[in-house]
Amino acid sequence: MIGEPGTGASFYECIRYCLEDKRELTDEQKIVKSRIDGLQHKDRAEVLEYNLCFGDAKRLASQFIQVSKLSSRVEKPVFHFTLRLAPGDVLSKEQWIEVGKQCAKEFGVQDNQYLTILHKDTKEPHIHIVANRVGFDGKVAKDAFSIKRMHALCRRLEKEFHLTEVLSARAFLPKEQRHLPRHDSRKEKLKKDIQKTLMEVKTFSRFEEKMKSLGYKVLKGRGICFIDDKKVRIKGSEVGFPFSKIERVLELKHQVSQKEELLKARQKLHSIADAKQSQKEKEKRESPVAPATKLLGQFREKDREEDITVMQEEIQILKKLVNQIIYDLLKPEYADQSVAPELLQEARRKKKRQRPKL
Repeated sequence: MIGEPGTGASFYECIRYCLEDKRELTDEQKIVKSRIDGLQHKDRAEVLEYNLCFGDAKRLASQFIQVSKLSSRVEKPVFHFTLRLAPGDVLSKEQWIEVGKQCAKEFGVQDNQYLTILHKDTKEPHIHIVANRVGFDGKVAKDAFSIKRMHALCRRLEKEFHLTEVLSARAFLPKEQRHLPRHDSRKEKLKKDIQKTLMEVKTFSRFEEKMKSLGYKVLKGRGICFIDDKKVRIKGSEVGFPFSKIERVLELKHQVSQKEELLKARQKLHSIADAKQSQKEKEKRESPVAPATKLLGQFREKDREEDITVMQEEIQILKKLVNQIIYDLLKPEYADQSVAPELLQEARRKKKRQRPKL
């Protein structure tokens, strides 16, 4: 489970975003999109719980604002939490409601106004919790260490509901786990998508089209980067596919394509030449120089066979080179680059011993 905490100043904008469909999509586009991906884009939001509040976005915002006025010192009275499941995980509505209650309790707003909203327009179901930091007693819920508290909450919820365990950010892991190599599923997916695309296409324009069809926006400048459907930007170099290597692969594939076309053309010419040679031999079969003509024809045929064989070998070598480059780039590159804690401690001790005494 992945959680994101945040604070804000506008109750209405936050509640409106959580309750309404995406504004950039028309009703027709929502229906078409739902047919394609099987998700619910029209009426995507379902309120699972109202806590000490009720109504539509305007009425809810008005109620929250009235209570927030009980404290004059808070500039950002909005608490907004997002909790998303890892791919493959599922929770019932009752369990989602319990998750919302535990989140409210963790951040000290269980007795304040809040509502829990389920969104159904993404592959991984998620909830939004909009809460008032100001309680009916005028006290304000603290927002200090929000990220750390959210990570701790997610780890507890994963165990309680038997969900996929997601590693917290290194800063919030125990010391003994901070130096473990991390697995980034988003980068791994991008890496495999690039590899699959490079195996199928021969030009950069086709590469761009194919990556767009997989849900990526491709940006090319000095380097190359990809933006996925969650608006996450990843450089090609971060997954082992910098622009220079993508260009190199496509260049080699273009060479293979050219040589294959040249090979076909030569094979066609050779077959025409063989037909003509066969006709000439037939005409000169009774000629006194027939043996010499036949021998010359054999030499020419051997040269042609060697020419074809050489070209076929060149094509195979280029294909192997392309495949080797692609598969070399797919080797794991997320190896641990950190220094073991014991070595760091030893280095600090040595540095301390080397300090000059004053």
